[in-house]
Amino acid sequence: MSEKFLETRGESLPVERSSETDSAIEARGHKKQMDRDFDDVHGDYRDEEIDGEEKSFAELLEESFISRERLEPGQRVKATIVKITPDWVFLDLGGKSEGILDKRELLDAEGNLAVNEGDVLQAYYLSGSQGAQVFTTKIGGGESARHHLEEAWQNGIPVEGVVEKEIKGGYEVKLAGNVRSFCPFSQMGLHRVSDPSAFIGQRLNFKITEYAENGRNIIVSHRAILEEERQAQRDLLRESLQEGMSARGVITSVRDFGAFVNIGAIEGLIPISEISWTRVEDIHEVLTVGQEVEVVVSRLDWEQNRFSFSLKAATPDPWDSAEVKFPPGSSHTGTVARLTNFGAFVSLGEGVDGLLHISKIGAGKRINHPREVLTVGQKLEVKIESVDKTGKRIALAMQLDNRPEAEEAETTDYSSFTEERPKSMGTLGDMLKAKLSRKEKKK
Repeated sequence: MSEKFLETRGESLPVERSSETDSAIEARGHKKQMDRDFDDVHGDYRDEEIDGEEKSFAELLEESFISRERLEPGQRVKATIVKITPDWVFLDLGGKSEGILDKRELLDAEGNLAVNEGDVLQAYYLSGSQGAQVFTTKIGGGESARHHLEEAWQNGIPVEGVVEKEIKGGYEVKLAGNVRSFCPFSQMGLHRVSDPSAFIGQRLNFKITEYAENGRNIIVSHRAILEEERQAQRDLLRESLQEGMSARGVITSVRDFGAFVNIGAIEGLIPISEISWTRVEDIHEVLTVGQEVEVVVSRLDWEQNRFSFSLKAATPDPWDSAEVKFPPGSSHTGTVARLTNFGAFVSLGEGVDGLLHISKIGAGKRINHPREVLTVGQKLEVKIESVDKTGKRIALAMQLDNRPEAEEAETTDYSSFTEERPKSMGTLGDMLKAKLSRKEKKK
């Protein structure tokens, strides 16, 4: 069986092919270099004598594969980098199982190697050639990669593509050099972006979700890649994240009932009641999309994928110091926050409200509703009657300094009333005498 090489970013990986070609000759040259690299890693196996005859490293490696589980093309594995040579990255798959990966797959945009020996990565099994297990992290953009797009679709192997332009319903993406594919808007990211043109020209990884008409109709998804990465991050986060912990996140959406925050691997809701210790009338005045915040984890439901966070819990609770700031008997200036049938809530400071009962509002007069005397936003002098730190309640009364004029007016009104009363009609005898007098006059 001859070999040809799969291009990845213009480089080569060995895969099987049925006929001898010029690339097979080049492949043999690469194979010799690969053997030399193997020798550097594992020792000079070619000189080892077993049962009286010399065996190549490939033969020894192939013998070691007999007792191992057979990998299927496209199967994803987690491997540790044990050695990096000029051309190859050697992987330890666990036990005695090993594989190779083209080093140039792991170069960043500047050509620098993005990994080190000892790092753990995920790779996809491509093929076994002369005892060597060949892996890839993605199907690259070389011309020869066109022959492996269907294999990538069948086995879920990522492919590299360039976003060429925006078309109706999505983007045109070029795969393997010049193979056209389509990526819907909804499959480009985890969230819809305000500027769709921001993706144009970017080189990204995709999953092929549909492969038809012998490759003439290909649909891809970048979102599938992001979801896999997020799931991997989520699995790690699930092991460490607990309720009550603090985390930093970014606001992704603001609604009337609350805001959604992304803390990396998961996204959850900050209810409007958990945004601030003070009452929030308009959430849009407090939070904006893209804003970085620190939150406390309130609830984790991994099975239902529901997560809740609190923004106010990440700041000190003003009620912790309420007894010190507002001792019973002290006077304060507050603002009427809201009116109810039973009284008025007066804001005394950041997140602390007290109740002024309706019986304490009318200055001795009976009223049907606090709005007859007070208005929302009105400044008011109040006196602290009691503080319940546990129940987060403060009872208020009207400041006595506000009442003398009303009391004086009531006294004046009462005096006027008593002075204008009709004089006494006298005793019963006086009344009878007056009646007899009236009768005599009539005669």
